[in-house]
Amino acid sequence: MEVSQASYQIIADLLEARTGQHLTESRRWRIGTALSGVFREHGITNVDQLVCLLDLPMRNPGKPDLSQQVVEALLNNETYFFRDKPTFDQLPEDVLPEIASRRADTKRISIWCAGCSTGQEVHSLAMLFNDAADRWKDWTIEILGTDVSHRAINAARNGVYSQFEIQRGLGVAQMLRHFEETSQGWQVRETTRAMSRFQQHNILTEPPSRHRFDLILCRNVLLYFDQAKRERAFSRLSSALSDDGYLMLGAGETVVGQTTSFRPAPRRASIYTSERAPTALHAGAAH
Repeated sequence: MEVSQASYQIIADLLEARTGQHLTESRRWRIGTALSGVFREHGITNVDQLVCLLDLPMRNPGKPDLSQQVVEALLNNETYFFRDKPTFDQLPEDVLPEIASRRADTKRISIWCAGCSTGQEVHSLAMLFNDAADRWKDWTIEILGTDVSHRAINAARNGVYSQFEIQRGLGVAQMLRHFEETSQGWQVRETTRAMSRFQQHNILTEPPSRHRFDLILCRNVLLYFDQAKRERAFSRLSSALSDDGYLMLGAGETVVGQTTSFRPAPRRASIYTSERAPTALHAGAAH
């Protein structure tokens, strides 16, 4: 679908104003496809017509306004369970045990998944802890998932996934252990959901909690920010992370040349430490 320059700019400005994400020219081609559901719901045939309706009050109780629907349709909610498994496997094998050794006195670990989309990453973490229940007995594990999308957060809270979504990243044994089949799809069992909570939040605003997190996952989120927004996001993440905590980014992301708030963690892929971290962490003395 052809999108005029004027309509593209209005849509791009709306997305950036609401989320901070930069809609580059290289992503312009997908606007029509991404908005096809919005077109059908409102009887719209093209992007120019949609843009003309954005400022009109379209009352639809219980649903986001048209502008918010447009924004949410344009967000990339691509995710799946245990995404980038070799990277994810560092958590139970290395990172979480090290964090636990530092939190032995409180027996509490707090994790933030920023840009959690429809919740698969959060539920994957919960599965890790449940699969090692004896190791984490008497521990308090808190996992917070946030996303700018109202629709994605609702899906994450419900924890119901289609057969296709379930098969992406999960083995049969994991599926049967952590999910139950319902008339709507496969739902995460309550024992797995219990340690997680979700809320709508923009990473560019103040952190979602007053206390600092021991581990922050922010994977494949910063890719969509321009340099200025990326620096701001790193600043927010830094203020939310404990001095001795860890940040995990996506495989295609890095802090190198992007921020002075974090440094690569020695011998760990996609894992970073705060600039405030003790010297031993920067040096990799624990290894």
